[in-house]
Amino acid sequence: MTAPLSPSDIARSTVASRAAVFIDKDGTLLDEGSRTTQPAPLRFQPGALECLTALAAKGLALIVVTNQSGLSMGHVTRREFSQRQAALERQLVEAAGIALTDFVVCPHTPAPDGQPACLCRTPAPGLLIRAARAHRIDLAASWMVGDTLDDIEAGRRAGCRTLLLNTGRETQWRRSPLRTPHARCTHWDAVTPLILASGNDLCAPDESNAAAAG
Repeated sequence: MTAPLSPSDIARSTVASRAAVFIDKDGTLLDEGSRTTQPAPLRFQPGALECLTALAAKGLALIVVTNQSGLSMGHVTRREFSQRQAALERQLVEAAGIALTDFVVCPHTPAPDGQPACLCRTPAPGLLIRAARAHRIDLAASWMVGDTLDDIEAGRRAGCRTLLLNTGRETQWRRSPLRTPHARCTHWDAVTPLILASGNDLCAPDESNAAAAG
């Protein structure tokens, strides 16, 4: 397992100019049932489009990050996945006028013990670091939103603030400081106020605060 990035590592990784929201795809942005063999239609989680529209209006970059081991395992071809990605990005634009800043993918298979066998598969932070370098993202001012603690760990290792969208997909609950989200909620409706109210001095709102909003 890679060690958390130090402040100097993060500073060297990118010349920052804007904050971003990194979003896990399956189970967070998309309903888990949208894992189909067809490019469309895709079902977004309730409230996700409205939230992302509000965040984009505030100037936040929107970046989807996703593990897709099916690519290396031969369950889906690169062409098929590209079609699905294009369908998702097209639906975001058509449904809500949302243009993603990036869509970054780890195609690698995890190690037999379940740990990352590469530097990009979450809970490793490589996807976030790659996107930050490409788009001059300020990681310390950015958020990672995901529905598992692997997403949270990736965000913390990258130096981001983290929000667990607790939809029930996390089942193992292996806890550690790196796997403790800065904030938690159960619905996308609570995500926008949490992120926009945080500024640069987040005091770690918890489920006890977020659940009421969600």
